[in-house]
Parts: sequence; C-alpha cells; structure tokens
Amino acid sequence: MASVDVVIPCYQYGRFLRDAVTSVLSQGISQLRVLVIDNASTDNSLEVATQLALEDRRVEVIAHRTNLGATASYNEGVEWASADYFLVLDADDMLAPGALQRAVSVMERNLNVSFTHGREAHITPNNQIDVELGAGEAEWRIITGRAFIENYCRTPVNIVGANSAIRRTSAQKEVGYYRANLDYSGDMEMWLRLASVGDVAHNPTVQAIRRIHPLQHSEHFRSFQVRDFIERERTFESFFENEGQSLPDANQLLEQARRGLGEHAYWSALSHLVRRRPVAAWALFKFSMARRPGTWLLPPIGWLLRMDRPLARTFDVLVEATKRGQTNTALRNAR
Repeated sequence: MASVDVVIPCYQYGRFLRDAVTSVLSQGISQLRVLVIDNASTDNSLEVATQLALEDRRVEVIAHRTNLGATASYNEGVEWASADYFLVLDADDMLAPGALQRAVSVMERNLNVSFTHGREAHITPNNQIDVELGAGEAEWRIITGRAFIENYCRTPVNIVGANSAIRRTSAQKEVGYYRANLDYSGDMEMWLRLASVGDVAHNPTVQAIRRIHPLQHSEHFRSFQVRDFIERERTFESFFENEGQSLPDANQLLEQARRGLGEHAYWSALSHLVRRRPVAAWALFKFSMARRPGTWLLPPIGWLLRMDRPLARTFDVLVEATKRGQTNTALRNAR
C-alpha cells in the first residue's frame, strides 16, 4: 500500500486549520502522516494543531517560536517527508474528497510521473463552493516533462494549483528545496524543476479547494500588478540558470517565456486602462514593450488565441451588458 506525507504550514489560520487537516485524514489512505508546522501564530493555531494531534496519531506538530516564513516551512516538510508521495497543503485550504487516491493511483501505474495536478475549486467566505466536486477515478492526461516545460514557456501562466500538486517524494528529493529568493513564485519554479525529472499528470477533476478570503497571506503581492510579471520572469530565469540550463535550447525557451510574459502584460495593461487604472496600465505597458518591442505596431493576438475562449467571453459580456445598458461596466470586467 502506497504511503503519503502531507505538510501543512500554518500562520494565523487556526480558524481554518481543522478543516484542512480533516480533509486530509478523511482521504482513505491507510499509510498517511500529517505534519502541521506552526510559524509562531498568535491566534489559536497551535491549540487547534495540538488537539488534532491528540485526536489522531497520524498528526504531528512542530511549533516555531519565531515566524521563519512559508518557504522555510515548505523546506522543513521536504526534509521530513519519507513516504512514497508528498503534498504541501495551505492551512486555509482543503483537499477535495478522493484527491489522494486519484493521484496515487495514476502514479502507481505510471512510474515516470513526477507529480500530478488537477483543478482547484474555490470556497467563498460564506462556505459556498463554486463548482461541483467530482468523485471516483479521474481522466488523467500524461505529458512528458519536456512538453510541460515548453507549454509553460509558450504560455507563462501558473496553471498548477499548488494545493493540488501531489509529488513523488523521490522526485521531490531529487530536485531539492524551494528557493528562498523566490518567495512569491517558488511553487511555479518547483513545477518546472519536477518536470525536468519526469512526466506530469493532469486531470480536470477538482483535486483541491482554495479558500477565498481578504486575509490570504498572498493578498499583499497583488497590490502592484506588474510585480506578478516581474516575479514570473524571475522564476524562468532561476530555472534556466540552474536545472534547466542543461536543456539544449535553454536560451531559446527562456526568451520565449519572456516574450509570452510581454504579450500577457500588454493585454493586462489594456484591461487596467479601460478600468481607469492608468498607473498600473503604464507600468504593464513598459514591461511589455521591454520584452516584445513590436507590440506598439502589432498587438499580440496570438496570446488571446492561446487563452480559454477570451474573445467569446468578452463578446458575451459586452452583448449582455449592452442589453442592460452597462457597456462601461462590461469593458472594465472584460479581460
């Protein structure tokens, strides 16, 4: 029987922690360990974690006297892991029912798969989940690690929900720890690194549930829209300076990623412009022009064509808004 280790870093999320841990313990995996790492929370996080450990011997707790940060906790979990498979789950989020069994099943059948990922549903503050959760076996699609890396460079958007990324522990140990200098985009770089040592399995089934609330620790990163693009670029630079350096066309792939980021920034800039956010729009335009200078003359239509029905969605929103006399609102919301 395959074994699974799950690490749950926690800081000030005591009100969510029981839901996160329970979602793991109820997965039906007989050989399972859960490690809660509390980063010197001042709320009741440690109390909740300690009580969970008393209730279930599969739960372990590490309590830090000072907050060492999320990346340090991730790496502590990587060091601790010894099971066949490994997952990092945020303390304010949850696993979907059957997620571990689905992931373990496909990796047991396909020994070259280094990690799996699936869809992330969202749960609102009033505990409403935005999509229906699936059940049973999933329709897995397996691609080579090389294809995964190429796709990421072609469309440099982080499509892997971190809470859904269940890894083969041996692959995780091979690629090593999260990099401390990538505290914003370290997970995206980790997917590239894992793809460099094996195949990647994906399915459209909901594998994790991300909680949407105003106190998310990642919220402060969204204050400056251009920072997201800068940090994603740093992700690719880090990967191709290290593990990705051995790829025969590493330089071309890196340049492709930069061009893709420039294309994405162009359309994001337009979106902010029509929403009357000129400062954010100008910063994004400057970023875009530096990576794809020809954008002033020829807008990057190819980026739109690679997205999920962007033109159709925009048209639908505009038509509906016109019917209601809300065209200006639609333009602000269309993206």
